[in-house]
Amino acid sequence: MAENKITQEQLEELQKGVSEINQIALQIGNLELQKHSLLHQGVEKQQDLGKFQNKLQEKYGPVSINIQDGSYKLIENEKVTEPEAVEA
Repeated sequence: MAENKITQEQLEELQKGVSEINQIALQIGNLELQKHSLLHQGVEKQQDLGKFQNKLQEKYGPVSINIQDGSYKLIENEKVTEPEAVEA
């Protein structure tokens, strides 16, 4: 019985296409690993910044700091009002 085969040229083109798709999938996987790592680094930096902001608030009180020149303004405490009672 005769064996059915595609041509050598077609086989090579098919193999090349599959190989390229595999390379792209590998690159996507690597990018996802980098993304995951960067997300964790971002969370850590946000936590570090929050701790630093708390230290600044302990020293200077409630302030708004200009990150361009370091100047700051006190944040005035706004009065918290009780919600008005609603009569039925």
